[in-house]
Amino acid sequence: MKAVGFQTPAAIDAPNALVDLELPAPVATGHDILVRVKAVSVNPVDTKVRRSAQPPEGEPRILGYDAAGVVEAVGDKVTLFKAGDEVFYAGAIGRSGTNAELHLVDERIVGRKPETLSFAEAAAMPLTFITAWELLFDRFGVRPGDGEGQALVIIGGAGGVGSALIQIARQLTKFTIAASASRPETEEWVRDLGAHQVFDHTKPLADELKRLGLENPPYIASLTHTADHFEAVAAAIGMQGKIGVIEADRAIDPRPLHHKSASLHWEFMFARPMGTPDMIEQHRLLNAVADLVDEGRIRTTLAEVVGGINAADLIKAHAQVESARTIGKVVLEGF
Repeated sequence: MKAVGFQTPAAIDAPNALVDLELPAPVATGHDILVRVKAVSVNPVDTKVRRSAQPPEGEPRILGYDAAGVVEAVGDKVTLFKAGDEVFYAGAIGRSGTNAELHLVDERIVGRKPETLSFAEAAAMPLTFITAWELLFDRFGVRPGDGEGQALVIIGGAGGVGSALIQIARQLTKFTIAASASRPETEEWVRDLGAHQVFDHTKPLADELKRLGLENPPYIASLTHTADHFEAVAAAIGMQGKIGVIEADRAIDPRPLHHKSASLHWEFMFARPMGTPDMIEQHRLLNAVADLVDEGRIRTTLAEVVGGINAADLIKAHAQVESARTIGKVVLEGF
């Protein structure tokens, strides 16, 4: 089968940063389903692993997490899917990735592909929507219908997770949603997705929240460059508030939260695929996302189909994601 991978961690402009490969087709056993991959998207985690993860000597590392495709075969313990089913999912960080014609994935972290979306549109969604859903409902402990008279502040509203979180919160809660954007095109994007108010994350956070009348909100989702502005976030969060974080490239100091009894919550959507007792919750939430899409309540965040699933086009997509100026998701379709 065709696949794309690397043997040495490298910058995206280095020779052989990503290469085309021919590999044996995998075989489904146990809870695994074998998916014929139709489309994939590129996330920041793809670029981070490409730059830092050394594969075993002589073996390539196949990247890719988001995927949409068709079930080719199923393992002997599979009960949720059958050959021919159309699916979408975000995979597992410790397994071979989706940049391959055929991919093995545990059925318990896979959802049915939304019927109203193409494979490319569906591939843009899983990782970011899982992250947003788990952050809101599992880490913050919000329940559908909560949020009346309260604010949810989202730093990084135009990014992949922010774009998903705005939509989920707008459709399933009653929060006033304030999302950050620093350019006219990103402000238009987050408003179109459902943000009630927009602020500029390049300006002092306290000043921007005061301008909006949202001082000391109970929930802040810090989705980008958290280490750069955590001090401001900690100062802004309300008493007994909750801060949600998905990344921090440097250490952050949670001690300023102590006098507010505020809490810090890490969201890592790959935790359940690593084998938690409730890993099937990702199957359930992806099906719920598919239902919301097919009901016309939320939409894909696909921004661009860069090309096919090959080394040359994946290099373009990685470079685009690393630029940190992408609105929505970049997708590759077909081998």
